[in-house]
Amino acid sequence: MRSMTPSPALPVDLSAARRVAVAAAEAAGELLSAGVGGPLAVTAKGTGADVVTDLDLAAEELIVGVLRDAYPGHRIIAEESGVLEGAPGEEMVWLVDPLDGTNNVAIGMPVYAVGLALCARAEPVLGVVHDPVTGRTWSAVRGRGAVGPDGGPLTLADHPRPGREKNPVLAWTQGHQVKSSDPVAFAMRSALEDQCARMLQLWAPLVAWTMLARGDIDGIVGYLPEIVDLPAGVLLAAEAGAELRRLDGRPYELGIDRPASELGFVAARPELLDRLLETTTKITARLGGGGRNGHVA
Repeated sequence: MRSMTPSPALPVDLSAARRVAVAAAEAAGELLSAGVGGPLAVTAKGTGADVVTDLDLAAEELIVGVLRDAYPGHRIIAEESGVLEGAPGEEMVWLVDPLDGTNNVAIGMPVYAVGLALCARAEPVLGVVHDPVTGRTWSAVRGRGAVGPDGGPLTLADHPRPGREKNPVLAWTQGHQVKSSDPVAFAMRSALEDQCARMLQLWAPLVAWTMLARGDIDGIVGYLPEIVDLPAGVLLAAEAGAELRRLDGRPYELGIDRPASELGFVAARPELLDRLLETTTKITARLGGGGRNGHVA
């Protein structure tokens, strides 16, 4: 998947939308950077292990304000606010993750990111990921490639880094609803760990997506991932040259309206993909792997 099929004609200039999204993400990044060192109001969110802080809320409010000023008719789906309706019949939808890695921030670990994606008819056409820790921003437009912090093209090298041909570095991500007793997650994660030099669990999927797009890691496997984390990262990695498939090996078609059973993925350097799929397809066939606890949602 060197580059996704270019987007059809859209009622928005994607180059201009990219500038708006980058500005919003970087402004939110400055807010987060200024606040992570101070006292945080942390509260539990949902029934899983997720939390929310006052920084999540403040960064989201900032981003939503920027998007509303630029595109008042667009719908917005934000991590904390949920669905914010736009003009009747509007097909352009923004997904906003104001602080991907909240659990990290809550314990003082500086691994987090800001993510925005613009979707047309439920499919991502623009993705932006900003790392407030380093001040770097990556972005991608469907069919036009990915761009790094220096404004130049972001493309995977033809070969993995030395020593990683047979010992890749992978990242694992799963949704907050996945329990430690989930048999599919346990089996898949354990089997993959036996095949790699290291398995990262960053608690910040957007950080992992940028690492894959840069070639810092070689692949990511996601089980019941959170939808708000996906579009920006998937688009960035795919446009940089990563390949994606569903856990059962079928083509991966990301859409914000798809069920949880279709969101699990393997994303990797092209030459590594089949090797990872040998593991995930066997476990999916044996235990399931679409929905919670191995049952299709």
